[in-house]
Amino acid sequence: MQYHWLNKQNNNKLIIFFAGWSFDYKPFEFLNCDNYDILMLYDYNSFNIPLNIPEYDKTYLISWSMGVFAAYILRNNLPEFTRKIAINGTLLPVDNDFGIPERPFLLTLKHAKTGLEKKFYENIFQTQEEFERYMLNPVERPIDNRVDELTSLYKKIKAEKIDCQTYYDKAIVSRFDKIIPPQNQINFWQQNNTPCTILETGHFPYYNFTCWNEILCI
Repeated sequence: MQYHWLNKQNNNKLIIFFAGWSFDYKPFEFLNCDNYDILMLYDYNSFNIPLNIPEYDKTYLISWSMGVFAAYILRNNLPEFTRKIAINGTLLPVDNDFGIPERPFLLTLKHAKTGLEKKFYENIFQTQEEFERYMLNPVERPIDNRVDELTSLYKKIKAEKIDCQTYYDKAIVSRFDKIIPPQNQINFWQQNNTPCTILETGHFPYYNFTCWNEILCI
C-alpha cells in the first residue's frame, strides 16, 4: 500500500481517503481541501498501512470502490472516526448479489492489462467529457503494478470471511455506475440498514464536487 498527503497543513481535522483499484492521487488533486488535512491510501498490492497516522481532533473516513472493502478489513489499524462514508463499493466487492458479479470480475482480471490501457477508465466515467478531463491528469502508476494489484485484491477478497454488518455510517451509490451494479450496492446497504444516497453520476463521481467537505456533507 502507498500513501500520499493531498494536504498536510497541521489542521485539527483529518480525512482519510481509501481509493479504488488502479488509482493514485493524481486525479484527485483538483479537489479543494479547505481546513482538512487529507491522507490518501491506495495500491492494494499489500494490506499494510505504510505510516503512523497522526492524531487529530476529528478524523473522517471516505472510501471508494475497492477502498470500501480495504478500509473495513484494516479497521483495527485505523483511528476512531467521527463519520465513515462508503462511495460506490461494498464489503463484498466480488459477489453476484452485493458487489461485482464473479464472471465479469474474472473477465476484467483476465484482460486487466488491455482494459487499463483505455476501456476500463472510459467505463469509470459517466460521460466522454469526464473521461477527457481525467486524461488531462491521469493515474501515473505503471500498468503492471495495477494489474498485480487486482490479483492481490481478489486473493484478499477470497481469503476474508465477512459477515454482512454495519460499519459505515453512510453509503453513496451512483445511479450510472458501470463498474459495480448500483442495485447490488443498494441491496447490500439496505440489508445492513445503512442510509444510502443516490447520485446521478458514474462510478467516479468526484467531478461533481469542488471540495472534500461537500462529500462529507451529503
